[in-house]
Amino acid sequence: MQRAITERQKQLLEVIYDFCASSGYPPTFEEMRQNLGVSSNQSIVDLLEKLRRDGFIKKDSGARSLAILHLGYEVIGRPALAPVLGTTTAGLPAESIEIAGDWHPVSSDVAKFAEDIFMLKISGDSMINAGIDDGDAVLVQTMKEFVSGDIVFAEIGDEGTVKRFMSDDKPPYVYLKPENPNYKNILFTDDVRLKGKIISVLKDKSWQSVK
Repeated sequence: MQRAITERQKQLLEVIYDFCASSGYPPTFEEMRQNLGVSSNQSIVDLLEKLRRDGFIKKDSGARSLAILHLGYEVIGRPALAPVLGTTTAGLPAESIEIAGDWHPVSSDVAKFAEDIFMLKISGDSMINAGIDDGDAVLVQTMKEFVSGDIVFAEIGDEGTVKRFMSDDKPPYVYLKPENPNYKNILFTDDVRLKGKIISVLKDKSWQSVK
């Protein structure tokens, strides 16, 4: 059963959505006040708290930390948006480059993961045999457990890379595998942290499954 939402709360959700879609950022308290025609920040705080409590948004400290959750997208009838957090390599590990102010709609079949997903732009060709090419964007679902064969976003120290996670019963046992024979496996060490699973790749403005 869909949770009840007031017309005012729905209007605020639409304001948040429109700002994310157009500017790449959630609105400030002042921008929310102006768009709703209210005079105090407290009115906005109260509305946001009700939306958070009922599972329509998630919110950390500050207005810019707002994100609409799956229930919120359902209420306003808009496609889910995922933030593009940066550029990572499909090649040798390299420092991720933060990209602010860029959000992209995601397909309805992955919208249910909206609170746990983000996008990364790909630089490099080490995953071409998995259908991930230089310049593509990938959709990453954050998770804590992985199985052998998953294509993952991994951090190695302060650097990031996209590779296939492999766990075998023979040497090298646990490693990150490129999908291009020109690159070598990356052995799993204490510096390697798996941050998320690649669940889709954006090519020519359409989402495709990874191989």
